[in-house]
Amino acid sequence: MSGTWSRPSAMPMDAYREGEDYVIALDLPGVAKDAIDIDVERNMLTVRAERRPAAKADDVQMELAERPLGVFSRQLVLADTLDAERITADYEAGVLTLRIPIAERAKPRKIEIGGESDHKQIGG
Repeated sequence: MSGTWSRPSAMPMDAYREGEDYVIALDLPGVAKDAIDIDVERNMLTVRAERRPAAKADDVQMELAERPLGVFSRQLVLADTLDAERITADYEAGVLTLRIPIAERAKPRKIEIGGESDHKQIGG
């Protein structure tokens, strides 16, 4: 079944944490790089892609057509712990890989303990 702009098909996805990045890998075999759109609005990540029919000469008669064509889309809500401002994207061998850094504010940090003479007023 072909996806349309109003009813896009889903695309297979893996998501995992690798070091200081959250990685999303989406399968888009046969999709041209310029047919992929990636948008982030607030914390909503949207990936849209379109697989177009291969150009065929007039004398080509299709015998079998199982590869889905049309529009594919995936929307993900990004956690506040991810830095959506620094997303990077690579496309190789039909796989779109997005890397989203873990936000600095979400990383654990050590709190130093001061002595009694080191008291400071909080918030003032």
